[in-house]
Amino acid sequence: MGAEAEPFAVDLNKPLVFQVGHLGEAYDEWVHKPIVSKEGPRFFANDFLELLTRTRWWVIPIVWLPVVCWFVSISLRMGVAPPQAAFSVVGGVFIWTLLEYSLHRFVFHKKTTSYWANTLHYLIHGCHHKHPMDGLRLVFPPAATAILSVPVWTLFRIISPQSLTPALFGGSLLGYVLYDCTHYYLHHGKPSKGFSKHLKKYHLNHHFRIQNKGFGITSSLWDDVFGTLPSAKAASK
Repeated sequence: MGAEAEPFAVDLNKPLVFQVGHLGEAYDEWVHKPIVSKEGPRFFANDFLELLTRTRWWVIPIVWLPVVCWFVSISLRMGVAPPQAAFSVVGGVFIWTLLEYSLHRFVFHKKTTSYWANTLHYLIHGCHHKHPMDGLRLVFPPAATAILSVPVWTLFRIISPQSLTPALFGGSLLGYVLYDCTHYYLHHGKPSKGFSKHLKKYHLNHHFRIQNKGFGITSSLWDDVFGTLPSAKAASK
């Protein structure tokens, strides 16, 4: 009988993306053991691909807030009254909070074992849990957001009147901007008191104590609704 194969070991000094898939079933445990350093790892050997993975937080409002205004203006030009448009925007922000929770819980924390599933998971969220203080990979690159927004736009076209769809979608984009900026602040800001301090503690608890609960970022509302609110004394194994 031949000797058992040695388990795969990731070399942190080499580009990571095409390594992590080889971890197989060991990937989930590896990716949830964070390395606390502001120095992020290299993802790709190719410099252009590497550049695409790095985004500064202020790019998010600069790129997407004008898009939010443009979508709302479409509804206004279609005859929607300003109060109704404003209500649709607020509704879009509220819907985003549910999308935020659902994506985080059911997509970003889906357990993977195959090579390509591990690789994709690492790209979209695993890297953040492995290197939670990497400031250049904390917000979504605009290209990735644009791709993910297509099914959201399609959903809104189905569930809402044609004239309200742009304002509702603009509201969800606004919710996304608030989410990404809040997420960055929770990792790199230093709130001293109040709601922001509570949110920071709540989110870092998700990273460092119990990673299978506490999926809300901008609030704990949906964790409370769906029973994923961590107890005050809970600790992950």
